[in-house]
Amino acid sequence: MKSAIVKIGNSQGVRIPKRLLEEAGISGPVELRAEVGRIVVERTDHPRAGWEEAAWRVAEDGGDALILGDFPNEFDKDEWTW
Repeated sequence: MKSAIVKIGNSQGVRIPKRLLEEAGISGPVELRAEVGRIVVERTDHPRAGWEEAAWRVAEDGGDALILGDFPNEFDKDEWTW
């Protein structure tokens, strides 16, 4: 199926027929990526799926600690009111 690139404000877009989206099961947010000679459109059912579990694992493993530790500076010492 052929389509045309159209101007949309300062951007450009491609009109995708409803039937094609339905066949692919795509609606709502999508993920775009460029490959050589093509642009791939993929659905993103749950863009943040697994983030909560990953954050808990990082915290349990101690990976949420400051890399450089706590380091004081002159502003904190002289200017900042705690």
